[in-house]
Amino acid sequence: MSELEILYEDNHLLIVNKKASDIVQGDKTGDVTMPDQIKAYLKEKYQKPGNVFCGVVHRLDRPTSGAVVFARTSKALERLNAQFRDKNTSKVYWAIVDAKPPKNSDTLVHFLKKNEKQNKSYATLTEVAGSKKAILTYRLLATSDKYHLLEIELETGRHHQIRVQLATIGCKIKGDVKYGARRSNADGSIGLHARFLEIDHPTTKERIKIVAPVPDDSLWNVFEKQALNK
Repeated sequence: MSELEILYEDNHLLIVNKKASDIVQGDKTGDVTMPDQIKAYLKEKYQKPGNVFCGVVHRLDRPTSGAVVFARTSKALERLNAQFRDKNTSKVYWAIVDAKPPKNSDTLVHFLKKNEKQNKSYATLTEVAGSKKAILTYRLLATSDKYHLLEIELETGRHHQIRVQLATIGCKIKGDVKYGARRSNADGSIGLHARFLEIDHPTTKERIKIVAPVPDDSLWNVFEKQALNK
């Protein structure tokens, strides 16, 4: 596993810049999870005897990078879970896609249905049995010969939502072969990054604003420069 890149830390929570290879929750690979890594880090740093608490507040797909929040106490976990459930948080993603979208900015509304067996979601424009409404807003931030950088705000949080909604409008995320990209990225990542995160601190109620540095990759770096110079 890669070394933890900690963006925020106190007695109540930890915010980490997840690498694409890291896994938030255990899966069939049996690979070490981020909570396991965080527990080991906290145990060593604070010389804690016995078990260390690390609660998963929300998740990112394994090939996605960016800001992820973990709770260090059960009370913090409860309060943060409520915040995410009640949508009192703000999450903004950056996505590198292989085609310029039809409009420079737009709101997409689809109905997504998850296929458990394939671990994949399918989008339709009208409601079908078992589907859930999915809404996101995107805007074009930067462009190059082959790729384009979009900024995305989620109004709903559905399974693979950004990946399937963008693919549905012909903008496949770089490296995301599951949703139609022509080739995978060498490191197994996809061009999706949880860039900005805002939450209320579980005890002080102060608004915490996090910017997660983009992956150390030449295309990400070029796009970040373009976006920041706008």
